[in-house]
Amino acid sequence: MNQLSIDINADLGESEEALACGTDFELMRYITSANVACGGHAGDEHTMHGTLIAARKLNVAVGAHPGYPDRQNFGRVEMPLPPAEVEASVHAQILALRRIAESMGVPLVHVKPHGALYHAANESRELAEAIGLAARRVDPKLIMVGQAGSSTLDVWRSVGLRTAAEAFADRAYEPDGTLRKRTLRDALLDDPARAAQQALSIAVEHKVTASDGRELHVEADTLCIHSDTPCSAAIAREVRLQLEHARVSLQALH
Repeated sequence: MNQLSIDINADLGESEEALACGTDFELMRYITSANVACGGHAGDEHTMHGTLIAARKLNVAVGAHPGYPDRQNFGRVEMPLPPAEVEASVHAQILALRRIAESMGVPLVHVKPHGALYHAANESRELAEAIGLAARRVDPKLIMVGQAGSSTLDVWRSVGLRTAAEAFADRAYEPDGTLRKRTLRDALLDDPARAAQQALSIAVEHKVTASDGRELHVEADTLCIHSDTPCSAAIAREVRLQLEHARVSLQALH
């Protein structure tokens, strides 16, 4: 019987305050891959550098987390940008992080779009392709992280990139497999025990219970925990504890 394994990722470097007070570092202790904000929705040279220092110290793999260039809305509102403009923005963001990573001897492993860009790519082949082409221009060996079951993963594979299918420990699912909108009640699973149970179900049984109670099949390579979910470090700690207790091997994307 093959050993079960999964990656745990989190979006980091999105706040100067979280970096300064140590909450990002605490969360990073329990994950295996960090998605680092690189100047679109959040992040700057200072936060990128500080996040990479922490990742290197904790032996956490590093990836780029490009978003819409919209700090006012934290990249959570879709922008009507043409694919060519999205490609240029994403390329610049990934490149900015890679330059810092290279100067520190930290390899850049993956790319995970942020927020509204992530979800818009699930609806638009042209947008997904633009993101993939931007990443491929930086490094064709980068792994693209997208939602498990989405056509985005097929698009990225079609342009020659490797992919990792992502599921969510701290977000509720709708019956159609989409994430419950943050504006709706019970969209966030901010109870560590509940999030850990969902993570365990995904990793071991390859299923998640939707908001209406039905079970959905999910094949995931990586589990996401959002750094801005309340008690994110406690959630990550419990998720890791329960996965290790179930003898699920935790492995960074590679």
